[in-house]
Amino acid sequence: MLGSKAQRLPLAGMVFALLGAVAFSGKAIVIKLSYRYGVDAMTLIMLRMLFALPFFLIMAAWAEYKARRPADSHATAPPAFEGRPERQWRVVLTLKDMRDIAFLGFIGYYFSSFLDILGLQYVSAGLERLILYLNPTLILLLGWVFLKRRVSPKRCLAMGVSYVGLMLAFGTELTVSSSHVWLGSSLVFLSAITYAVYLMLSERLLERIQSLRLVSWASCVACVCCVLQFSIFRSWQDLSLPMEVLQLAMINATVCTVMPIFFVMKGIEHMGGAITAQIGMIGPMSTLLLSFWILDEPLDVWIGLGTLLVLAGVFLMSRLGVEK
Repeated sequence: MLGSKAQRLPLAGMVFALLGAVAFSGKAIVIKLSYRYGVDAMTLIMLRMLFALPFFLIMAAWAEYKARRPADSHATAPPAFEGRPERQWRVVLTLKDMRDIAFLGFIGYYFSSFLDILGLQYVSAGLERLILYLNPTLILLLGWVFLKRRVSPKRCLAMGVSYVGLMLAFGTELTVSSSHVWLGSSLVFLSAITYAVYLMLSERLLERIQSLRLVSWASCVACVCCVLQFSIFRSWQDLSLPMEVLQLAMINATVCTVMPIFFVMKGIEHMGGAITAQIGMIGPMSTLLLSFWILDEPLDVWIGLGTLLVLAGVFLMSRLGVEK
């Protein structure tokens, strides 16, 4: 039972998981603050990934060193990894591995992030986080449509609870904001779908490549995509920006992008992925509170109830996944 396990959870693992969830949730707050200076989405994502690139390169170099060390070259994936048998990690990446990583970096860390930042121009940070948190339900639906995976009635009920909660929060925002809420919500929802595709496609790659190696190289690909996009559609002279924008971009790159990846990995190392994900459910709540405190976004009983329903539905799905 989760309760009996929770009593034995290491404090360090819980702290890492909580810090990772809160830091990730701060990304939307920083983006919304940056928009107040008249900066566009293309510039914001370029600055975020440009400042993060040195850290991702260091992570990639470390991952390559670990993968190629003689002591680790024959290491196997954990036997309990999603119930699959032991598999050997890849020592040298093949051309196919590189193509797969490049595609995952494009769709998961570049295209999905760009859609998300575009959507944040029109919706609140709280609603954005709720939409993105529907990822488990989207993965389930994509698996049902494209992989013919069976969806149990209990999982359908859990999804229904989440989407009812989202509709409550969406309806409240629609009454206090402009009609652009529809556009912003659609962009964020597309971001959630593309990231769900990334998660589905990365499953098999993670059977032969360590997660840090995949994440770091895929993030480097996304950084290159963002810089190329800016180079094509904008002028580098457009980077004559207020110092506050550059400071926020640095915070977004380090505190809200690189550090959460490290924190979540450490949480998984201490407690496993399932419990780390459940602790990460504090993310939408922290976004809601931070947006109310820092951005003066509305917070009422319907938004709070909608948030709780979304979290409840995702929690039920995570429990079903663990018990299966």
